Amino acid sequence: TTEMAKQEEAEIQISELDLLSSMFPYEEEFAVTDQLALAELKHYVENESAEVPSSKVQFILNVKTEEPNASMVEFTMACALPFKYPTVLPEITVRSLLLSRSQQILLNSDLKTYLMQNFSGEPCMLSAREWVKDHAAAYIDKDLSSSSATASDTTQSEVTMFTRLWIYSHHIYNKQKRKNIIDWAKELSLSGFCMPGKPGVVCVEGLQSSCEEFWSRVRRLTWKRILIRHREDVSLERGGHAEIQKQRKFPTLEEKCFDVHGARGNHMDLGQLYHFLEEKGCADIFQMYFGVEGH
Repeated sequence: TTEMAKQEEAEIQISELDLLSSMFPYEEEFAVTDQLALAELKHYVENESAEVPSSKVQFILNVKTEEPNASMVEFTMACALPFKYPTVLPEITVRSLLLSRSQQILLNSDLKTYLMQNFSGEPCMLSAREWVKDHAAAYIDKDLSSSSATASDTTQSEVTMFTRLWIYSHHIYNKQKRKNIIDWAKELSLSGFCMPGKPGVVCVEGLQSSCEEFWSRVRRLTWKRILIRHREDVSLERGGHAEIQKQRKFPTLEEKCFDVHGARGNHMDLGQLYHFLEEKGCADIFQMYFGVEGH
């Protein structure tokens, strides 16, 4: 019956995830981004009466690989296992800060072709990871400017917007949330900063679509209050990797803790936040957050 098949698919997924976590015990190599979905999947396998899980298990595999010139490059594989996996292919998006949009599109479609030709119906996460390890670095230097009109068309329409979001939260203390913010920003190639405490401030910048994906994930977590205070959109002429880098005001995404004071030791020093923003050329944002002139 199909019920049997579903159980079987779920069991294969669990054993493959177990295998990945035993091969890559460190979070920076392999991390499940949706623990709830994983728990539901396990529950489904262990209890015959259980509901079919409501969301796919999502996880990240980070792969370090050597470029031909021997420098190390990190690729992030953002993965999701559809319920029918392995009868259907996994959903994988490979990203790296060093790939242009069109290089990334080509890399991902080549990976998909490879999996389609070799693994229909069998577990293939490890093989996919191997393929990325062996082949991905070669895409960084591919010059796609002339190769095909279609690639450049998608590039044009996709990479027109650079976005910076200024997010305000009533407070950010929870360690898991703080970790999510940093992990997701890294996965989506966003830079910026996160100031935990009360209030909580998060700034992310990068491709518009990545900022929007980040926001849709963050707001699904439970918050007393969270909103976008301000949003900046810049349209890019050529929209390549270099253009994006030029727009960034922050090199990476890091957590900023400014000297704390206050009884519970969780109120940030807003004067220091103001000077930090001023250094980055974002002083006007301070007023939008706190409604007062900085000093």
